[in-house]
Amino acid sequence: MRSMLPGAPWLLAHKSMLKVNQPRKVSLYGVDYVMWKDETGEVHALPNACPHMGAMLSEGWCETQSDGKSVVICPFHALPFDAAGCTVLPGSGKKTLPQLQPLELRIQGDFIWSHGGHEPKIPIPKVLDEIVEQYYFVGYTGDRSVETDLLTMLLNMHDYNHQNGTHRDLFRITEVEFHQFIDEGHHSHAFYDMPTAPYTLTEKLRKPDLLLLPTNIKAHLENHFPSLVIFHGEMPLGKAAQCHFFIPEAENRTRTYILLFGQAKHPAFKLFGSTYLKFGQVVIDQDADILSKLYPNTPQKIKLNNEVGMDWVRRNFESFPDVVAPNLSR
Repeated sequence: MRSMLPGAPWLLAHKSMLKVNQPRKVSLYGVDYVMWKDETGEVHALPNACPHMGAMLSEGWCETQSDGKSVVICPFHALPFDAAGCTVLPGSGKKTLPQLQPLELRIQGDFIWSHGGHEPKIPIPKVLDEIVEQYYFVGYTGDRSVETDLLTMLLNMHDYNHQNGTHRDLFRITEVEFHQFIDEGHHSHAFYDMPTAPYTLTEKLRKPDLLLLPTNIKAHLENHFPSLVIFHGEMPLGKAAQCHFFIPEAENRTRTYILLFGQAKHPAFKLFGSTYLKFGQVVIDQDADILSKLYPNTPQKIKLNNEVGMDWVRRNFESFPDVVAPNLSR
């Protein structure tokens, strides 16, 4: 459990990821839950195993009650469970005591956070509230589970040298020109440029989406340990905040997804939202692919330049929830 950082806040979902009255399975700290959103917009979560014979509640359905709230129905024997985990046994007509312990959720606007039932050790980052005030929501993409532990996932996301290897096919990055790292404990910033090899006119005409890729990617990554990395991107038509999230589903399985927010300088910027989401999907898929091709626990005998982000992750991981020296700003 220590390797999954109990007490950290995890963004389980954005409300747009939940369809009304459609159960969805989410996992955290090795436990599966069923999460659903009712017609009133309220979100609920219970352990996913029915206490009768262990059927997955997420494979069932929801039914709306007279007050607009809904119960989740077990697909095996049609037992209904309300948000408190109570059910009504056939023929009894009476509600039982809670049979399932609800997962404590912390809802902030459209963001569904949880500390997984543990005492909070670090606060929920406020940056998303600030982004919502300045940007519009484009959508989500790349929601998938990756067969890797949390630390390996975080090291990959803070590895500023992997862009021109893992993501070479998409961006054709030729090098990483690192400029600055600002270490503020569990919060940090990284700034670097990534020049790219240009696509030919023929390639762009064959695939017009490529016209949106800059010739030099100016990266500003804002990091909130351990669950969030924000890529701040500036383009001629507008700005984007691409928010990458990480959730420890189990010891060796980590979920990741992207929430994309935009700020249009030109009306045409909004037309490209789906294209930017597709790019995000490719990035997630490429990261998942390379993580499946690593030999775990290989001793690191070589250190590259600009591994300061990885050093920041390792330091915070080992000392969690405390922040210890050294400060890695440079």
